[in-house]
Formats: sequence, C-alpha cells, structure tokens
Amino acid sequence: MTSLALADRKGLPDALQVLLAEYPRAIWEIDPGFDGLIRFWLDRHLMFRRVVADMQKDAQKFIDSGFDTDQYASRLSRLGGMFVNGLHEHHTIEDTYYFPKLATKDTRIESGFAILDKDHHDIDALLNKFVGTANDVLNARDKKPAMRSATGRFETELGVLERLLDRHLNDEEELIVPVILKFGSADLG
Repeated sequence: MTSLALADRKGLPDALQVLLAEYPRAIWEIDPGFDGLIRFWLDRHLMFRRVVADMQKDAQKFIDSGFDTDQYASRLSRLGGMFVNGLHEHHTIEDTYYFPKLATKDTRIESGFAILDKDHHDIDALLNKFVGTANDVLNARDKKPAMRSATGRFETELGVLERLLDRHLNDEEELIVPVILKFGSADLG
C-alpha cells in the first residue's frame, strides 16, 4: 500500500478522487457552483504559493548580493510573519469548521479529511523549522557572511516546505472543490 503521509504522497488515492472524476479541474471555473467560497479558498492557496515564491526569490537575491541586509531582513520578517500567521489561521478554520461539515457530504471521501488534518500537523512541524531558520537569518543581520550562510539554509528549508505545502494544497483543492461543486456551499457560511 502506498503511504498517505504528506512527505511520501504523490496525490490522493484513487478511492478519494471519485468526485474529482466527476468534477475535474478543467471544468471548475465554468461550473455554475463555482462561487465566492471556492474562489476565496483558491485565492488563499494562491496567496500562500506566491508568498513562498517571493521569499525564495528574496533569499536568492540576497545570496547573490542583490539586496542589502536591512531590506532583506525587513521583507523576510514581514512576508514570513504574514505566511505563518495566515497559514495557521487558514488551517484552524478548515480543521474546526469546514472539514467536519464537508466530511459528512459524501462518505466515500470522508477519510480524505483525516489525511488533510494530518497534513496540517505535518505542516506545523515544517512551519516550526521555517520560523527557526528565518530567525537564524534575522539574528545574523549584523554579520553579512553569517546572514548569507543562514539564508542558504533557510532557502533549503523553504524549498522543502514549498514542495510539501504545494502537495497538500493540491490534494486539498482536489478533494474540497468537487465536494462544494456537487453539494453547494449554502450551509458552509
């Protein structure tokens, strides 16, 4: 059996893609059920992906001497804080409100929400590493060579986080959007 752990998974198992087969990504935006909640959800995911991409570009720019120390530290602090706080808030709302409601819509995919919830715990551990390596960068701000070295380690951790977060976001989208398209969002708030 294929591992369902976030670090090992290449996608959701076929058994959890039954609604995705009915509502493939290619038709989401033209479906009449593609409403404000789905757009908002996908926009939040896009924002997380963009912030990670921006932090990666900034790290590389700093390593290549394209940023001064204060400018880079300021952007990392602002973007990093926004990313961590936003992702924690997003996952809390999903775990406490949306996932319990969505899991009841179709028993065939109910176990998918447990996988996504487990992902959130795995991502929390990655966010702790992210915060640690980002703080290493910020704490080395008075020593540019040390800050550049810390930025290299941060960039490596950020790459791991990006890959696993993207896997999670894709799986979450492919489980949740079809549920909402099929059953609507009237009772989701």
